[in-house]
Amino acid sequence: MIPLDSPQPEYPVPARDSIPDNNEDQPVAGKSVQSESASYGLPSLIFGAGGISTLYSSQDDLESFIPFRTVRLALRYGINSFDTSPYYGASEIILGQILQALKDDYPRSSYTLITKCGRYGPTRSEFDYSPTTVRRSIERSLKRLGTTYLDTVYMHDVEFVATPVWPKPNDGNHALVLTDENLAKQWGLGKGDEDKVHGEGDQKVLDAVAELRKLQEEGVIKTVGISGYPLPTLLRLSLLVLHKTGKPLDNVLSYSHYDMQNTTFAAFFPEFTQRAKVARVLTAGPFSMGLLTNSPPDWHPAPQTLKELVKRVIESDKVKSWAGGLPNIALGNSFRREGPIMGQGAKQVPTLVGFSNMQHVHESVAVWREICALPEESERRKAVEGGVKRIFEDEGWMDKSWPCGPEEWRE
Repeated sequence: MIPLDSPQPEYPVPARDSIPDNNEDQPVAGKSVQSESASYGLPSLIFGAGGISTLYSSQDDLESFIPFRTVRLALRYGINSFDTSPYYGASEIILGQILQALKDDYPRSSYTLITKCGRYGPTRSEFDYSPTTVRRSIERSLKRLGTTYLDTVYMHDVEFVATPVWPKPNDGNHALVLTDENLAKQWGLGKGDEDKVHGEGDQKVLDAVAELRKLQEEGVIKTVGISGYPLPTLLRLSLLVLHKTGKPLDNVLSYSHYDMQNTTFAAFFPEFTQRAKVARVLTAGPFSMGLLTNSPPDWHPAPQTLKELVKRVIESDKVKSWAGGLPNIALGNSFRREGPIMGQGAKQVPTLVGFSNMQHVHESVAVWREICALPEESERRKAVEGGVKRIFEDEGWMDKSWPCGPEEWRE
């Protein structure tokens, strides 16, 4: 990670005539992802720029042509929204350099930039939600990204700063909080708790959101939101902001809760949009931060029992016989809308997908086209998805979230 006061590394883009631009760099003919933009004002796929950082890529790859060619290919496909964060190492710097190099083909008005603030490293001591740091962080992000405004800014991973209001342990099926009154109270979601500030952490979140809104009034930020993992905490804070300030959040970003192993985002979706009045609720992590791939990152927070189960899923006959394996199946599942969000489809709820290379972009668009543009051809895919979900169900892991929050994190 790169602390606010430290020297900033440089990733200069090579001369354009030295960067390959061949068949691999061209989009496959078909429906443009951008054509699916609707009331959210975003494409169905959002470029997760955490993929162009050492969280998911090697330093050698970051210093190669790969990031430039990946961003350029995404834009050519119509993927014109980028999500990054100071927490993602040099992601903002690399992305900003690339977009500046492409400005003649893709001016700033042709894409949206989403970033975050408040988290600057892997430990609790590296969170800072103070208004002064929020403003300094935004100023640095503007400079890194080469822009005068940001389309969206989230307070990053709010569960590590907000007052820890939840049962212990806090893992399991978080959707039960919506039907179990006692459990709702333990998560701070009981009736009458909507405007309750439970402690210093909650106030820090409110103060940070207030500073973002000042920047919004100044025209520096267009929309303001929060992001994090535990859906009950995201909902509690969304309600708190609404009832304490009289104004709802513009955005909430949830991750790893609309995938092959966990679909509870669908149950919470109407709670955010109707109860907390949030304008845009987005989902990220179709691969659950790499868990549902052939090589999950070492730092992944899922319990070892779940990691071992995923290995067994990968080795199952249905998955091994499917071209692209579990990642391909998981991606298709994430583009399909079920439950309370059924019928709204990709036109309403964009999916944030991390891209590290051009192959990821090509494959993601191909799967998106299969699911969203040609749904009648995906019956076999649905059967395979169902088989994978049954494995998670049989082992008691379907719709289960892992422990989260400060007590579960390294100091």
